[in-house]
Amino acid sequence: MPAQQHHDVLVIGGGNAGISLAARLHRYGVTDIAVVEPKDHHLYQPLFSHIAGGRATASEAIRPQSTVTPSGVKWIRDGAAGIDAAANNVTLASGDTVTYGQLVVCPGLQLDWDKVPGLADAVHSPHGASHYEFELAPKAWTLLSTLKSGTAVFTMPAGPIKCGGAAQKPMYLACDYWKEQGVLDDIRVVMVQPYPTVFGVPGVDEELDRKVAEYGIELRLNSELVSVDAGGQKASIRNNGATEELSYDVLNAVPPQSAPDWLKRTDLPAPGDGGGFVEVDPETLRHVRYPNVWSLGDAAGTTNSKCGGALRKQTKVLAKNLVAARKGEPLKEKYNGYAVCPFTVSRSTVVFAEFDDQYRPMPTIPKVPTWKESRASWVVDRDIFPQVYWNLILKGRA
Repeated sequence: MPAQQHHDVLVIGGGNAGISLAARLHRYGVTDIAVVEPKDHHLYQPLFSHIAGGRATASEAIRPQSTVTPSGVKWIRDGAAGIDAAANNVTLASGDTVTYGQLVVCPGLQLDWDKVPGLADAVHSPHGASHYEFELAPKAWTLLSTLKSGTAVFTMPAGPIKCGGAAQKPMYLACDYWKEQGVLDDIRVVMVQPYPTVFGVPGVDEELDRKVAEYGIELRLNSELVSVDAGGQKASIRNNGATEELSYDVLNAVPPQSAPDWLKRTDLPAPGDGGGFVEVDPETLRHVRYPNVWSLGDAAGTTNSKCGGALRKQTKVLAKNLVAARKGEPLKEKYNGYAVCPFTVSRSTVVFAEFDDQYRPMPTIPKVPTWKESRASWVVDRDIFPQVYWNLILKGRA
């Protein structure tokens, strides 16, 4: 017989969203919290770009899940397989079930390698990698750092993905390295970007365009990777209906992404949402049809760019609103659509993009041009943020 248990608050997902939220709820006085997470390790994803660019080691981005799970919060070492929101019931991969008083759904995104024919084979071939996969990020740096001539292709898919700007970061780090090594002029660098500008935020675009020109990068706007021939080292790029075939020596590709398949099969996404994102009020983060269901982070159907900076704001809003809801009080906290993306545009400088859900500039410190290339922003992104993450964010204190 499958086992069954009950928790006042059940959190699906033990990544940044789940752990930081559970810690904050515990601090706010919620005592019966459980987190469903099958993996035995926890990853700090913003460092993946630095690993792929040779500016961080893999060991800096990983810790045992047991060390980040908050004291007083139960860790259910299992995966979610289904949700019956009408019955307040979650089915686990093991077949066990958990009932709940309040449910928070934040399992992150899945990487849809198969949506681009040949892509999975390509990133596991001798000439391909992807820094969106922790195990492949060190390989990306090995390939990029040993390239002395030829063609390097970097790609980003259309649609919602984890920190869209991260697709470009290893490219700039590699270009600056090749420049230091005196081989940049011998390397053709192509960036495939599905949108009409390099990122979409005024001011930030101008800075990135300047770096693209400085490194001699061929920027393919309104373009997308549609297939890869791993054996022949050829990438097919679609641009406004036309297809271009690029031969490459190194391919660093970001796959299409969506909510996990098991979540798509529930009735939590909005009808017709092919991405499978949980249908929530984008301000309160409460489900629009189930008042005891919440979502935040990458799997939430919010309008903002999906990133850790957005999540940090969402965590505070959701935690306070969930506590209020349990008391029968109105939801006063509102998420304002804030997002942030630190672009590592050289091996020691960063362009700091802060923006709202309409991609309008939204600086934390008004009138301070954080979107300008800066050494200070590098220190914040590379040295300070990881410490804040491990020591404050995951403890519900930032």
